[in-house]
Amino acid sequence: MTEARIEKSVFLKASPDRVWDYLTRPELLARWFHPADTELVTDAAYSLLSNSGDGSRVCWGEVLEADPHNRLVYSFTHKWLDGHLTRVEWTLTAVAEGTLLKLVHDGFEGARVDVFDSLCDHDAGWDEHFAKLRDQVLAADLATV
Repeated sequence: MTEARIEKSVFLKASPDRVWDYLTRPELLARWFHPADTELVTDAAYSLLSNSGDGSRVCWGEVLEADPHNRLVYSFTHKWLDGHLTRVEWTLTAVAEGTLLKLVHDGFEGARVDVFDSLCDHDAGWDEHFAKLRDQVLAADLATV
């Protein structure tokens, strides 16, 4: 049986340096994903907070690897995973005038949830967040023109 994992990629009209900022800086994470309580750096615990502004924690984990502008890996969970830690890996590659951003989200096996349903829900969620990220990067690019 194939490992239960989500794989996605998106081309962004921004340098890997700029895309890295959107993955790691709290104020830029808030524009497309969730506000973070800290910058995402190696060995740092993090919490992603509700977009409602009430300060409640919706996702959390620990940054396992941060190779600036190239690769970011962190554990990831939320209440619907009942605290089961999954793994999110981002890879950034310079391509032409922008960046190819790849996501791998795995580690769902062993969770006390229906794994296929969880994959489907997370897959749809990442689609939504990727669209927001693309819009934010494009808006920032247009603002500098």
